[in-house]
Amino acid sequence: MSVMSQSVTDQSDALATLLRDNLGVRLGEGFEAKVRHAGRRLPRWARKKSAVIVDAMALEAHPKLAQQVNHKKTNKALKELRYFLERQDVATRRKNRLLDLVAAIAFVIFVTIALVLAVMVWRGLV
Repeated sequence: MSVMSQSVTDQSDALATLLRDNLGVRLGEGFEAKVRHAGRRLPRWARKKSAVIVDAMALEAHPKLAQQVNHKKTNKALKELRYFLERQDVATRRKNRLLDLVAAIAFVIFVTIALVLAVMVWRGLV
C-alpha cells in the first residue's frame, strides 16, 4: 500500500512499533501514549512532529473534520519521524547507557577516595 492511501492512524501505528523496537518505549498503547512516554528520548523537533501527527489523528477520527487535515504537513512529519526512528541503533544505545553507568560509578568512587584522602590529610594521618 502506498503512503498516500494509508490513513494517518495506520501510519502512526507503524511509528508506534518503531518507538517500541528502536527506542525501547514499552509503556503506552498506541502512538500518542508512546510519544508521551518517550519523553526526552525524542529530540524536540521529533516531539513537535509527533504533535502534528497526533493532531491529524484526532481530526481524522471525525468524518467532517477529516477534511481539515493538512496532508502535506502530516506526511512530511510522518516521513521525517519514520526516518529518525529507523536510524536508531539499539545496540549503540545500550552500549552508551552501560558506559554512562560505568562512568558515573567511577566518578563516585573517585570522589569518595578523594574525600577520604582529604580527611586523612586534614587529621594528619598521612
